[in-house]
Amino acid sequence: MIRLEPHNAQLLLQIYELRREEKLRRAREWFLKSFVADTSAEFAALCPVGSENNAFFRMVATYWDMVASIVNRGMLDEDFYFENTTESLLVWLRMRNVVQEMRVTRKNPLYLRNIELLADKHEKWLSARAPGALEVIHANIAALRKK
Repeated sequence: MIRLEPHNAQLLLQIYELRREEKLRRAREWFLKSFVADTSAEFAALCPVGSENNAFFRMVATYWDMVASIVNRGMLDEDFYFENTTESLLVWLRMRNVVQEMRVTRKNPLYLRNIELLADKHEKWLSARAPGALEVIHANIAALRKK
């Protein structure tokens, strides 16, 4: 096992501590239970501008994109991060289709790009270490869309 610098543990614990903030906790809970939108029209119906759902979406999306930026830039060891959470991957997989439409509408291909890059790496990491796990995640997300 590779020995990591202690700052990796400290940073990961800080990331987890931020997740405990009450409003972010509520936003994450809403997102993981209720966010099902694959198109801009579905997003607009679920998260109208000015609504709490819209604020929750933005809070979850930008939080995980910021965390992804930290990991992508090497400030937190990737393997260590992947060993300890899958939430950013789940978030990306749930919002991927909508975000891709938003990028076109906003003329901003960089919108939430950090979380996409990290999710791609996480999928490869998971596939190499836990064959079949990624398929289960995708099946669970597909089942949510059918509810």
